[in-house]
Amino acid sequence: MYCSESEQPLQKTSDFYRTCNLPKRFEYPSWFYGYGIQRSPPINPFYRTTSSDYGRYPPSIHSVPTTFYPNVQEFTKALSRAGNYRNYSLNVGIDPSVI
Repeated sequence: MYCSESEQPLQKTSDFYRTCNLPKRFEYPSWFYGYGIQRSPPINPFYRTTSSDYGRYPPSIHSVPTTFYPNVQEFTKALSRAGNYRNYSLNVGIDPSVI
């Protein structure tokens, strides 16, 4: 029997599901903090909305993703090396009057 939450063994997502390339924040969802149910003192029910129920509960082992594919920044890196496109064509339009 455990006396407090800090003494409980940490459950890992990989103990329940087959995972691939998971960062530690998904491997140990108990590390997430800052959700509505964890607040002290709790929010007054008068000011709660139905949209705030979405973020009320922290993620659990069963709700975190089991695979992780990080975004690759290859396009942004290539664009920063080459620079933005610039139009060097001849401007033959009439400028608008300032009056």
